[in-house]
Amino acid sequence: METISLSRPASSLKLSVEEFIQTYANHPVYIPPVGSTLHAKNWQAEAALRMFLNNLSEEVAEDPERLVVYGGIGQAARTPQDARKIVELLLTLEEDESLLIQSGKPVGKVRSHAEAPRVLIANSNLVPKWATWEHFNQLRERGLMMYGQMTAGSWVYIGTQGILQGTYETFAACARQHYGGDLRHKLVVSGGLGGMGGAQPLAATMAGATFLGVDIDPERIKKRLETRYIDKMTFDYREAVRLALAAKDKGEAVSIGLVGDIGDVLEQLIQDGITPDILTDQTSAHDPLNGYVPHGMCLPQALALRERDPEQYRAQSLKSMARHVGFMLELKRRGSVTFDYGNNLREFAQQGGEPRAFEIPGFVPEFIRPLFCEGKGPFRWAALSGHPEDIKVTDEALKALFPKNTHMINWLRQAELKVAFQGLPSRICWLGMGEREKAGLLFNQLVREGKVKAPIVIGRDHLDCGSVASPYRETEGMKDGSDAVSDWPLLNLMANASGGATWISFHHGGGVGMGYSQHAGMVILADGTDRADRCLRRVLHNDPAMGIFRHADAGYETAQDNAEKFGLEL
Repeated sequence: METISLSRPASSLKLSVEEFIQTYANHPVYIPPVGSTLHAKNWQAEAALRMFLNNLSEEVAEDPERLVVYGGIGQAARTPQDARKIVELLLTLEEDESLLIQSGKPVGKVRSHAEAPRVLIANSNLVPKWATWEHFNQLRERGLMMYGQMTAGSWVYIGTQGILQGTYETFAACARQHYGGDLRHKLVVSGGLGGMGGAQPLAATMAGATFLGVDIDPERIKKRLETRYIDKMTFDYREAVRLALAAKDKGEAVSIGLVGDIGDVLEQLIQDGITPDILTDQTSAHDPLNGYVPHGMCLPQALALRERDPEQYRAQSLKSMARHVGFMLELKRRGSVTFDYGNNLREFAQQGGEPRAFEIPGFVPEFIRPLFCEGKGPFRWAALSGHPEDIKVTDEALKALFPKNTHMINWLRQAELKVAFQGLPSRICWLGMGEREKAGLLFNQLVREGKVKAPIVIGRDHLDCGSVASPYRETEGMKDGSDAVSDWPLLNLMANASGGATWISFHHGGGVGMGYSQHAGMVILADGTDRADRCLRRVLHNDPAMGIFRHADAGYETAQDNAEKFGLEL
């Protein structure tokens, strides 16, 4: 698999700060340097620097000019001036210093030590009484805060692939529960094909299904076409349905992107008597103002109303979400396996007037929680060399390390064939307790032995087994009723700081919006050193262990059994 070409070559020479900024961070054009040349004072700072710039590169970010990575307004930095200052400070950061980032703005450095995190990030956090979109937007308009989403503001977004395997695991679990493990001759319908929802078409076809996805913004579908996440695009509902039904009848794993209003499309499917086998949604419904587009408006009209009358726009969004969910409920009644995919659509639909919105279940309690009880979750890594070959080396090394993990091996084989890289070559692969530590140490050995051309960054989504409190998503319907307890992501943050992660983050609202979640992120570097071995052993043990602790404490017997299996003291 070849990488999507990075638009500028890496310099083999050490550059001054100003030369570096002109070459790699000259707003609105950002690009990560690649290769083995060190620009910062140490590889820990260099890793953060490259991943920060990768988040903002045009191959990865949804809107680099506004520093938006994905999810409506999920940013990597608050302003272009802040982005420039972050680059300057990372280039000069010492091994006994840690950089502080407050909602996308660098605010200082503190004394630390070589095995401490180089960067400490907090995004979008508000005292609970004030944790509303209204108060957040007031602060944002005054330049006092930004929305970090999950991996946007923690500098470890890797493009649409970042959510790909989680989406695949969800569809695969749905297949096992409802369709005998086989999605051939099954139609999946969903809305939203942006940075997160754009993973759905490829995940669905990798699971064997036919997919019909709807987005009102044609540019989002075009981007999915360019990166081979979707197969076909049309503006014509009749053509989209004809293609989808023909592929379903033949059992073909084909994905179609339709430009349109998802509510209108669902209404038309009902009128035409077409019932999808699986129905979900990944529009940016978590943000009624900056994410969702109200019914009855073309995109330019929506953007104009958003600017002119934000309150009216939000009210129209909520009303449209209620309509949207009403159609989902009707299709559910007709037999579609229907679930919420964690964008808080149900809550805002309820606010908009659909009282039965929560009759639609969430995807985590339906399909993913058993994996969380094993400490499993989205382990991801990026090759700082920029060479796709380095990812092939890591893929092959993982297959050899875990020869009995046939599910993982099948996933890696499919990813090698079907996943186009965006920005720095990267991979994601769900791994559990014990596996992550072994994988991290293996990667460090590959760097040490020169089998890859530069260090490897290891991270994960915030959507992980023990890193988030989100009552309408990851922690929905916990067995002991502890859905809203956010001590757990705070403990995760502190455990990873104590263990020596390379940078850590704590955010509010990612995925579901202000007031509805808190979550912690972790990134760690494999640079071939003994120091990295020590940090990897601690962090890649502690991080998945938090998932087992969290679910064992909530009363899940599988988690309690896994705690005993891995020698975790509860």
